[in-house]
Amino acid sequence: MIPLAVAQFAPGADRDANLRDIAELTARAADRGARVVVLPEYSSYFVDPFDDSLVDNAEDLDGPAPGDFVSALVDLAAQHDVHLVAGLLESAADSRRVRNTVVAVDRTGVLARYRKLHLYDAFGQRESDWVEAGAIARPETFDVDGTRFALMTCYDLRFPEATRILADTGAHAVLVPAQWVRGPLKELHWNTLLRARAIENTLFVAAADHPPPLGVGDSAIIDPQGVQIAGVGTGRDIAVAMVDPDAVARVRRTNPALELRRFAVVPRSEGGSEPS
Repeated sequence: MIPLAVAQFAPGADRDANLRDIAELTARAADRGARVVVLPEYSSYFVDPFDDSLVDNAEDLDGPAPGDFVSALVDLAAQHDVHLVAGLLESAADSRRVRNTVVAVDRTGVLARYRKLHLYDAFGQRESDWVEAGAIARPETFDVDGTRFALMTCYDLRFPEATRILADTGAHAVLVPAQWVRGPLKELHWNTLLRARAIENTLFVAAADHPPPLGVGDSAIIDPQGVQIAGVGTGRDIAVAMVDPDAVARVRRTNPALELRRFAVVPRSEGGSEPS
């Protein structure tokens, strides 16, 4: 079993303040025994509404050395002997836009990354005006003592096939940094979708959101039967629960839905090429 924490805070335009929040929440989570800490989407930098400053605050993940934000995460992971999962702004091929990326790091560096596939062009928003969608590729995962974790981001929760592909990696838990925007019924959608993705894939789902007034809060850890086993309300806080691969196995023995399904997930041609 792996103790896992979700950490809820409101990132802003002050990068140093964001890192101070992350450091304080990580220390609290580690003191409570957490081995993995999930932080929100856009943890490195966030402004509302989006503007050209996004590009100025993006960093390159493909260069010879990590950027300042990722380096700081690696240092914190080493200091507290944890794995950190956080959203950040990554430089994009289109110099006018950025990538909305999640990284998982430990003391050695980046273990896995996820570039948001489904951009938030909904509810009156246009994320694609500022963000370049990630290419369809084989999902990256990371393991901690025999427990496998996969990554996704916020709006991707509304696309069940996105989580199903992660379940097919053998993941025991899906980690979801988010900035789930408030609005009519949005809290209901958030809580329902977190539970649905856990139930239909018989795995754990752990999601970290921004608190109000921009996000809904309600960061949560959901077990494979859709039960919330830990959560945060609307404040800046952490919640910790155990992720148990044996619990996943027990649920799947009773409900072998993944084995019984008759359909596979195939990418749409306009969405990118199918993974090899």
